[in-house]
Amino acid sequence: MIRRILPRFATSIAFLLLISLTTQAQASCRQALVLGLDVSGSVDSREYRLQLSGLAAALRHPEVVQSFIAMPSNPVHLAIFEWSSPDYQRLLLKWTAIRDKATLLQIATRLDTTNRDQAPPGTALGTAMQTGASLLAGQQDCWKHTFDISGDGKHNYGPHPRDVRDALDTRSLTINALVIGADTTGIGDQRQVEIGELTAYFKAMVILGPDAFVETALGFEDYEAAMVRKLKRELEGPVLSSLRSAP
Repeated sequence: MIRRILPRFATSIAFLLLISLTTQAQASCRQALVLGLDVSGSVDSREYRLQLSGLAAALRHPEVVQSFIAMPSNPVHLAIFEWSSPDYQRLLLKWTAIRDKATLLQIATRLDTTNRDQAPPGTALGTAMQTGASLLAGQQDCWKHTFDISGDGKHNYGPHPRDVRDALDTRSLTINALVIGADTTGIGDQRQVEIGELTAYFKAMVILGPDAFVETALGFEDYEAAMVRKLKRELEGPVLSSLRSAP
């Protein structure tokens, strides 16, 4: 009799555990994603507009939309801020669950109509990294935490990005970067050298995590295409891996 009961008992326990795990997974988001946009002194008004409009267009891109809404019951949580000096981090989008295309289109429209604020000229990469990490720390229910930082120059103000990165936990956070090169096309090979140096700098000082990467844009005109590539790469991977690691 005991031998008959035990298999049934074990099956019941396994079934109840599966229901519990499924319920917990459905209550969670699969990825928390913060986008940090460089609006320091090196970014003029035209470049500012190209950056925000480029991000808006990327969020409307069909493949990006599909990546965002692939698992509506386990949505991506998205937040966006812009940064420059240590005392300037402006939140453009508070945490928003992306469950459908309409939500992304609303965000894109907001970005298209956002006006530039008076930002100080400094480039505080380290402070921006701290801000992104702080925002992500409030999203503990998400399976993956990613900070996506855009920049067109090296740190020149505030805490050094290398020191900030080394103090962060690689087990709970990934930092990727979108490096923006010079807009001027008339400088020939020098343009490639510049973006190569800046990419190496972000690899050495900024990105964090085993799967972290740097995407590049040859000027702000290329920002939209680079952001599309970056978002697709960031959002494609987590779906299956998150299912395996969900609580």
